[in-house]
Amino acid sequence: MVIPTRSRRCIAEWTSESSSKVHDAKFNKIILSVNALIPLALLGYDGFRGQLGANPIEYFLRTTGVLTLVFLLITLSVTPVRKIFDWNGAVKYRRMLGLYAFFYGVLHLVTYSVFDKSIDLIAIVGDVWQRPFIAVGMLAFLLMVPLAVTSTNGMIKRLGGKNWAKLHKLSYLIATLGVIHFWMIVKSDIFYPALFALVLTVLLGYRVIKFISKPNAQKLRDQTAVDLRPE
Repeated sequence: MVIPTRSRRCIAEWTSESSSKVHDAKFNKIILSVNALIPLALLGYDGFRGQLGANPIEYFLRTTGVLTLVFLLITLSVTPVRKIFDWNGAVKYRRMLGLYAFFYGVLHLVTYSVFDKSIDLIAIVGDVWQRPFIAVGMLAFLLMVPLAVTSTNGMIKRLGGKNWAKLHKLSYLIATLGVIHFWMIVKSDIFYPALFALVLTVLLGYRVIKFISKPNAQKLRDQTAVDLRPE
């Protein structure tokens, strides 16, 4: 069968456009990764120069904790940004942002358990029992683990879109626990915890308003639909 010249031209243009979009997404992910790792590089550089203050461990703990929250909130902002600015391509970066939140969460936990507590399980358990903000932080991290483990397309298919979507709604609770954890640590100046709380309230409030304003049929579709396109 001979394909008309015009059809071949259209197919070639469509293929070229699709390939260009894929390459753009890959390039953007590289840029995103570089920017996501810059804070860690700066921390390492300051540590090498001995510029982490009188208590380097506490400084590293605070910084990695804040970075975890920052990436959690940026991840939650993907949906509002996608819908408000009609930028469907934003969803391609949500998984990576969420994984960087988990990455900095792991660094936060390792710093606490290895460098601050010297892997003393009794001391760690005692901290969790006696200091509520530690318990809240531990709970937030533990809830992040299943989200990181199920972040692949294969796991989405294995769980089923509906179950996967329900599981990943834990991100709202995780971010809330993270803000509470941060607020409980700060003793006097609550400006930054309050700022994080405000941003989280806006992001969650947006979702509540959009959900309430949708017809029931659309709510059901949104709860079961999951984007399986490669990210």
